[in-house]
Amino acid sequence: MLEERASFGSKLGMILATAGGAVGLGNVWRFPYMAGQNGGAAFILIYIGCVLLLGIPCMVSEFIIGRHGASNTYRAYSKMSHGNAWKFVGLLGVLTGYLITGYYAVVSGWCLQYIYASVAGQLHGDPSFVKSYFQSFSTDPIRPIIWLVAILLITHFVIIHGVRGGIERASKLLMPTLFVLLLVIVVASCMLPGADKGIDFLFKPDFGKVDRGLFLGALGQSFYSLSIAMGCICTYASYYTRQTNLLQSAVQISVIDSLVAILAGLMIFPAAFSVGVNPDSGPSLIFITLPNVFNQAFASMPILGWVISLLFYALLSLAALTSLMSLHEVSTAFFYEELHITRDKGAVIVTVTTIIIGAFCSLSLGQFDGLRIGDKSLFDVFDFVTGQIFLPLGGFLTCLFLGWFVPKRLVKDEFTNWGTVSGRFFGVFLFLVRFVCPLAILSIFLHQFNVI
Repeated sequence: MLEERASFGSKLGMILATAGGAVGLGNVWRFPYMAGQNGGAAFILIYIGCVLLLGIPCMVSEFIIGRHGASNTYRAYSKMSHGNAWKFVGLLGVLTGYLITGYYAVVSGWCLQYIYASVAGQLHGDPSFVKSYFQSFSTDPIRPIIWLVAILLITHFVIIHGVRGGIERASKLLMPTLFVLLLVIVVASCMLPGADKGIDFLFKPDFGKVDRGLFLGALGQSFYSLSIAMGCICTYASYYTRQTNLLQSAVQISVIDSLVAILAGLMIFPAAFSVGVNPDSGPSLIFITLPNVFNQAFASMPILGWVISLLFYALLSLAALTSLMSLHEVSTAFFYEELHITRDKGAVIVTVTTIIIGAFCSLSLGQFDGLRIGDKSLFDVFDFVTGQIFLPLGGFLTCLFLGWFVPKRLVKDEFTNWGTVSGRFFGVFLFLVRFVCPLAILSIFLHQFNVI
């Protein structure tokens, strides 16, 4: 029997839960790297502009669809489109979130392993040892899968306790803890000798690097950072009340997400430059470069270095967990509502199947050459298809759907909470969703394939 639709119990819980869904590993490594290599403060300023012009309008669009539909992402699009072909945009969002859950849990599990490694003192050694440690672990056929199962079971435990008792309660604990850990590491990093070079690297504008590629990079970062088009925002919005100010909520969530990203830069660059290390991107930054940075930066105070390393991987695990919660909920809501089963059974379907997907993705990074497609591992294929095809396509179609197909009166009623909040920005919002956002997303999509 279909369960009664839940809702968030407080505005704070709603904001923290949705922000937690947006804040993830990409905030910690991708944003600092993009900013550092693309003009520092110049990139940050352009990124903020992109959040305002692209991120927030797309987020509000998903809010409107999710709250109006008051159901899983597929059914919400189906309701607003009266069952025509636009409903498949919602199905694409569910599929995207589901596939991301599987391979994202692999990297999330790595974070748990590194908490254990930090506690056990296994990350101390020369740079070659730390590099070989990561390569040995990530290609192991057993250990990564154990941690993958562990973090998905933790996520499952949160999800089966529902929206208020699970997601909202966990977010109220995890998000403040994440901020505290982040601030502690930022302070420790910025107090290191020579840390000012890292701060300058991040915040000193270099407008000589501003070009078309930088603009498109900032557009892409704003789009991916806010978890647009993977069903999370739309699903969480289905638990919003009719009193929720959608524009205000989108602004608040975007501020939290951007603040975490900028603080992550302040956490990484001062420490890296203090020991003369130029940070790389991707897993190598999180699991190879930074352990060496912490070892060198706090060489005279090894206990402090041990604590900072432990706190850092705890921070990463919390960021990964809050994202996994939102991703898992997308598919859980879909299964239990569409199959007319209980939430618990829907969560079991998602947990078991994503463990299987994650296991195959993890094995593809090792010696299992049969789990490759062309020159890409199964893990890389999932990352490419979801991140570079499904997400831009979903965002593009959502803007067209809400901007041109959904009746303007319905969109305005949701935007203004049926006339109870100001609608002075509605005209700007509609213009951005109809014209600016689709063109910007299309530019990102074509640029990554070197079409423009």
